[in-house]
Amino acid sequence: MAYKSLKDSLLDLERHGQILRISSEVDPDLEMAEIHRRVFEQQGPAILFENVKGSPFQAASNLYGTFERTRLLFRHTMAKMQKVIELKIDPMNFLRKPGRYIGTPFHALKGLPMKARFRKPILYGQTTIDQLPQVKAWPMDGGAFVTLPQVFSMAPNDNNIMKSNVGMYRIQLSGNDYIQNKEIGLHYQLHRGIGVHHSQYNESEEPFRVSIFVGGAPSHAFSAIMPLPEGLSELTFAGLLNGRRFRYFEQDGFTLSAEADFCITGTVVKNKKKPEGPFGDHLGYYSLTHDFPVMEVDKVYHRKDAIWHFTAVGRPPAEDSSFGYLIHELVKSLTPEEFPGLLQVNAVDAAGVHPLLLAVGSERYMPFRERKPEEILTIANHLLGKGQTTLAKYLIIAAHGDDPKLDVHDVRGYFKHILERIDWQRDLHFQTQTTIDTLDYSGSGWNAGSKVVWACCGEQKRSLKGTLPTDFTLPEGFSNPKFAQEGILIVQGPKCTDMQTAERQMNQLTQHLERFEWTSIPLVIVADDSGFVTATLNNFVWVTFTRSNPSHDIYGVKSSVVHKHWGCKGALVIDARIKPHHAPELIPDAKVAAKVDKLFKKGGELYGKI
Repeated sequence: MAYKSLKDSLLDLERHGQILRISSEVDPDLEMAEIHRRVFEQQGPAILFENVKGSPFQAASNLYGTFERTRLLFRHTMAKMQKVIELKIDPMNFLRKPGRYIGTPFHALKGLPMKARFRKPILYGQTTIDQLPQVKAWPMDGGAFVTLPQVFSMAPNDNNIMKSNVGMYRIQLSGNDYIQNKEIGLHYQLHRGIGVHHSQYNESEEPFRVSIFVGGAPSHAFSAIMPLPEGLSELTFAGLLNGRRFRYFEQDGFTLSAEADFCITGTVVKNKKKPEGPFGDHLGYYSLTHDFPVMEVDKVYHRKDAIWHFTAVGRPPAEDSSFGYLIHELVKSLTPEEFPGLLQVNAVDAAGVHPLLLAVGSERYMPFRERKPEEILTIANHLLGKGQTTLAKYLIIAAHGDDPKLDVHDVRGYFKHILERIDWQRDLHFQTQTTIDTLDYSGSGWNAGSKVVWACCGEQKRSLKGTLPTDFTLPEGFSNPKFAQEGILIVQGPKCTDMQTAERQMNQLTQHLERFEWTSIPLVIVADDSGFVTATLNNFVWVTFTRSNPSHDIYGVKSSVVHKHWGCKGALVIDARIKPHHAPELIPDAKVAAKVDKLFKKGGELYGKI
């Protein structure tokens, strides 16, 4: 069954008992997002807010809140989509197994965008920006944002719809210096297709017209986040995943999605920027205020009974975790083609995706001699040089064959494997003064930081322990040692006041640790609260890899530099304390949280509905 609208998908979910309707008035300023987060944490249903304060429109969220519901939404097309991808990898599969691919070429036709000539639901009515649900998710957010936009752009003087770009670039609707109803903020990051178009318009005399779609079939929002090869239209992907061709048409020089719930059209003003943000983002911290392009609003269209589709992001896992899950399910067969020798990869969601990438690769270069990292270094460089994996900050790669059962999705087991084998003198490879994820403020500047590869290959070198030597001590200011798991010691450090003092403190710690002759604890993390870090595996990966910049925050016991290669004989030590330049952590508004608490307690309106 193909969905013709967002409402179609919600009714389908309701037939499966997967909708929570909230009929009482709910404030889009913090309250809707707080409810969304509570429902998500309970693995609850999708939510339909039927009465949004200050807006005539309903709103929906948490459609992708569980992997099971995400599969339900795309249950009719997932297998067909995977077969299309298989044929893309090797068209000869059709001749080898014709029975498996019966109908696949016909399904591929659903990927051709279709110009709508008569039925154009989006033209039902027009509204203004201030009438849209003004969803604000976190107390320090700079205003209301569109969190699931489909931002459509085309190159100047090119009307080929197959060369268009659709991306999920957040849109600030209000606040800061934006003129209400006339201006909105357009935020996009590194490695985004719209940047190519923006550069081309800056060199031309053509106005940079952009359309922002909200709603429509669930596949439309997902297509905007899908990392597709350059030149492959997101509209093609949207049609294939929905099982229905994407309908579009031109109106006043803009391209509109015929079946979206809302469409904002406007022009990105050349050489004009305004402060955008802060925004509580999916790393679990605020992305701070920076100057970004400004879009002057032309019109805001909506369909009849339009529903505003949004999500609330924050510290992972969150609803957008399902995007990563679905991407993996769809493209896992493409991995060997895109990255030869790569067998497994996991951008760890709980660590914020880009800060930590785990991989397993082949090691086949020199099978006749002692195993050491060779081919996996080539694979690591390839990962850091192509697509979204270029944003990885910590890339840890193990060699296939050292443990046939190794699984990158078993994060605890993966770290055990690595720490039993890694040679800190040989296996660390840094990239300094490079670009990192826009949302990651652990680096030395905006988009600026470092990367490190841990490349691990060979026989087990050590047995890990979760107990300390009887004579173990810590220098003044360090305390409360606890284990995240065997081999990983978390130490509580003094509050970080400045980077110069931090370096002195860390050097003091590593020098102190030299007196202990133990190899069973190869990794030491310094954190603000060792109890919090060791409470869960998710806490460990989140704190360690979002709060450290490899070039600045990695230290080592008995460290040295040999021919410009840094390493250490003893434990690797990572300073994962909060630094003065880090972005603030996301903390819900206490009054709003207390109000929502009452809804979820016995006697409250939502009690028993989830």
